[in-house]
Amino acid sequence: MLDRDHITEIDRVLNGEETGRDRLVNDSWRRCVERYGMDPTRPDPAYIVSETRLREHREQSERLIAIARSGLQTLFRQVAGQNYVLLLADAKGVCVDFFGDPRFEDELRQAGLYLGSDWSEDLAGTCGVGSCLVTGEAITIHQSDHFGLAHTPLSCTAAPIYDTGGQLTAVLDISLLRSPSPKSSQNLALSLVTASARRVEMANLMASSRRDWVLRFSTSPEFLDVDPEAAVALDGSGRIIGMTKGAEQLAPDHSGSLIGRHIEDLIEVSVDDLPDLMRGRPTEERVLRLKDGRALFGHAIAPQSAPVPSRDRARAGLGALSGIAGPDPAMAQLAERASRLARTMVPVTILGETGTGKEYLARAIHVSGASGRSFHALRCAGLTADAVRALAEAVPGTLFLRGVEDLSAEAQGALLGLLDARDDLRVIAAAGPQFDAASSPIRSDLFFRLSGAVLTVPALRLRRDFDWLLERLFRRRAPEDMRLTPAARIELAGRDWPGNIRELAHALDAAVALAEGGVIDLTDLPPRLSACAAEAGAEPDLEALLAACEWNMSQVARRLGVNRSTVLRRVRKAGLTTPS
Repeated sequence: MLDRDHITEIDRVLNGEETGRDRLVNDSWRRCVERYGMDPTRPDPAYIVSETRLREHREQSERLIAIARSGLQTLFRQVAGQNYVLLLADAKGVCVDFFGDPRFEDELRQAGLYLGSDWSEDLAGTCGVGSCLVTGEAITIHQSDHFGLAHTPLSCTAAPIYDTGGQLTAVLDISLLRSPSPKSSQNLALSLVTASARRVEMANLMASSRRDWVLRFSTSPEFLDVDPEAAVALDGSGRIIGMTKGAEQLAPDHSGSLIGRHIEDLIEVSVDDLPDLMRGRPTEERVLRLKDGRALFGHAIAPQSAPVPSRDRARAGLGALSGIAGPDPAMAQLAERASRLARTMVPVTILGETGTGKEYLARAIHVSGASGRSFHALRCAGLTADAVRALAEAVPGTLFLRGVEDLSAEAQGALLGLLDARDDLRVIAAAGPQFDAASSPIRSDLFFRLSGAVLTVPALRLRRDFDWLLERLFRRRAPEDMRLTPAARIELAGRDWPGNIRELAHALDAAVALAEGGVIDLTDLPPRLSACAAEAGAEPDLEALLAACEWNMSQVARRLGVNRSTVLRRVRKAGLTTPS
């Protein structure tokens, strides 16, 4: 029999009178009476599906069960001493996995806290699983919150589990056959089940995104690498292709699924920046700024093998190095060589003009190697011996020497001593394009400690993927509705860029700041710098420049700052012919 308070509550709910109960519970009661025609005074037993139906439901949820099981076992060990039962229900409300004390198996089965029980709202009335499926929110249905008389002794706390597309796919429920009277006694259970559901979503996203970048988030740097709050999966262009439910917080209005949106629309970051957000960098430095001004901490996980079209399988498996270049054969070969070297301790020297991205390449090599290692960067100009010796107790990892040709004699001696004592520091040195053994100011015993593989990063004027790079840099800096006119693009493509990628980035920053409205035209671009020949240190390689411009004479002329006829004369004089 129902007690008097329970009967009074039924009357108030059916009459539309709000009480102190959770509004979600009241809405569920109304649905049970008005939509399903259920009778709360009838002690209906739990509904258990047949073995055949249970097998069908479990087969459809097989992947999720496998992913969730480890986490659920951990949760059950935490709560088993308090006689809790764990249920994993599918999107139809059928329990497809179960953790409970076998000593109480008969009682649990009778109460519906068992494998195969159907907790959909139309069968069980107001209950934890059913209400969670309807509302999409974590909820506690405590004792007389339950609609059916048979379930009033129970306390059920449930949290939704969403798939990588943002759809509710399962419910995790933690229940008691008998619980203390205050509903507040289940607050800890609500926190535990919500956190466990979030971790199941995270594990599912990671399992589904092995070939894609994953960017995980936390409001606290301490928990970033171990228990992040949300994550998104990204394709090679930075478009969101998977998410956990918590990622909705990235949108300023928290407006539902983010699938199909570019990460740059939400956060001031692009796929080019992801290597800097990996474990080689301290968590407190991995700060992400959302478009609405909020700040989060980010942890990027590189693809196990790069997602690439079938026509370009050579890029597969490059991981963090897959995003250093667009359609440029020379850069693709550079990425492939760097990927092979990343798995070794071979010292690497990266040559290239200023601003070509030598440090960016060094970081990509570092994060493509063994995990759990640190990246130590030293600017060699003005470097003191004491600063070098300070690395004697440094965490094993990569030692990046920026401008190695600028090392003083004192710093060279200290560095040699450091490398003699620390064989767990892998050296990557960066230098100008003319750096070699004959002209190097580096003492020979140190030079040969640094010598290994040499990677040369081409100047921007020689790269064939300029348009790809321009678009990426521009999209990182400009508002979504801002664009470059064709004339502005042609002008930028025609410059020689003595400062290379760094100069191009600064030019775009200036253009975005100076443009009035949403269009950047020629008048908004900063003037050209005139130090090309001095910076490059030599006459440009005409054949390489022709190849980079795909033998477009007008574009070559713009980059050289001469007439098209001058280019034609130089081509004839050099005996160069258009490749077939």
